[in-house]
Amino acid sequence: MAGFADVILRGLLLVFTCLAAGGVAWVGVVLGATPHTKPDAHVARALRSVALAAVLVALAQAAVMAVALADLAARLQALPLGAFLGAPFAGGAVARIGLALGLGLTAARLASRPGGVPAWAALGGLAVALAASGAVLSHAAARAEGRGVLLILDAVHLLAVTTWVGGLGYLVRHAWGAADAPPGRDERIARRFSSLALAGVIVLVGSGVLLTLSYVGDPGALLGTAYGIMILTKVLLLVAILPLGCANFRLVRRTAGRLDRRLARTAEAELGIAVTVLFAAASLTALPPAVDVRAERATIGEVAERFRPATPRLASPPVEELLTTAQPLVAPPAERTDVERAWSEYNHHWAGLVVLSMGLLAVLERLGVRGARHWPLALLGMAVFLFFRADPRAWPLGPAGFWESMTLPDVLQHRAFVVLIVAFSVFEWMVRTARLPLSPWGYVFPVLCAAGGAMLLTHSHAMLGLKAEFLTEVTHAPIGILGTLAGWARWLELRLPEAGSTPGWLWRAALVAVGLLLLFYREG
Repeated sequence: MAGFADVILRGLLLVFTCLAAGGVAWVGVVLGATPHTKPDAHVARALRSVALAAVLVALAQAAVMAVALADLAARLQALPLGAFLGAPFAGGAVARIGLALGLGLTAARLASRPGGVPAWAALGGLAVALAASGAVLSHAAARAEGRGVLLILDAVHLLAVTTWVGGLGYLVRHAWGAADAPPGRDERIARRFSSLALAGVIVLVGSGVLLTLSYVGDPGALLGTAYGIMILTKVLLLVAILPLGCANFRLVRRTAGRLDRRLARTAEAELGIAVTVLFAAASLTALPPAVDVRAERATIGEVAERFRPATPRLASPPVEELLTTAQPLVAPPAERTDVERAWSEYNHHWAGLVVLSMGLLAVLERLGVRGARHWPLALLGMAVFLFFRADPRAWPLGPAGFWESMTLPDVLQHRAFVVLIVAFSVFEWMVRTARLPLSPWGYVFPVLCAAGGAMLLTHSHAMLGLKAEFLTEVTHAPIGILGTLAGWARWLELRLPEAGSTPGWLWRAALVAVGLLLLFYREG
């Protein structure tokens, strides 16, 4: 439970840091705010958002500390508060809390009245320090060799991420209220942000390549370790974002810099995928760098074997056999028995049949087959199926009681997926049969689909560096990526009809691909 909570909190911490520190770049570079000038409505609103985000950074950082302390206390059966607070991690976290609160107070003050050069310099300095200080809590701080260089690279990488993702957040918010912008201001905002984002992405990619070379080491580690797979996940999601960014870059030039409706809509999808990248990055903190994983590294051939199509397993072993021969629910990770593998493969293959049929029915719906519009109802059957079979040693099939089951991270995450599946099915079916209006209920599909994809990328119970466990779960990353892309493609289909049929075909293709991956899932 602590590991899952830590990844989620670190993901939120990254998001809030982007909005806090990145908001300062938005105010200074994009809005062009200057000292000794009374903030107009747009500058004041952005500064208030910076202040709120900074407070959330402090709260999230404190929560990360609390989870780490609780986990340590559980391991030691004691509360080593003094030793914990004296550790470098705690010192860095406390310093970041102070920086966040200082940034929040300064931003709140400047939002209400003019400030001089010292106040604005303090605002910028606190923002840079807050973003860059994340490096002291990263893998770089623990390296024995090249620590200084890695800390600098990590700080630069975080500053670039903060500038780009935070700016995207403020661009989207500004677009929602752009009707009250002064004449000509939208043109300046669009052009300035376009240039700032381009510079941020260039620095982000450059520093990311250097960090990858340091933490991964060789090409085989990219595919043979959990850390490498998550790096590839970040890269693939970034590649998916780039066409949206390029489209916005061209739009700014073609529309004379106006904050075009198409620019705002594609920025929404770009921001959504970028936030997923942040959560994928947060999951890296729980994994050892690939360069340090040697004995438990899988070969490229072993990874490729897990994606080789094979005959689906459509017959399940009896649950009694599973309960009597498999490991207890709370046992540490170990190599699965034959019956465990058979049970898991059966679950994945039937789920694959359901998702594949949904994708194909959605394709038929797009081609004009009216009866195919009921495809979302197939998910209700899969939700019931997964509720009983995803965790057979937990309630209601297994010996573990309800509350005991809910304290285990694997079970809790699986139950959360079931809730998402039910919500997705019901709302999307009601939208497609006109029982609910497309707006706002049509957005349940993209939001839940994207959230499910992001959750799958943080679903790290098998990402512990153990080779057998890694190979068991290596297919989760592409499914998470496809879920994320399906959600935001559907979002664009709803928000930007001018995009034509491409987004609609993309999310349908993603559903079909997820179904095929599940159908050919293998554990040995």
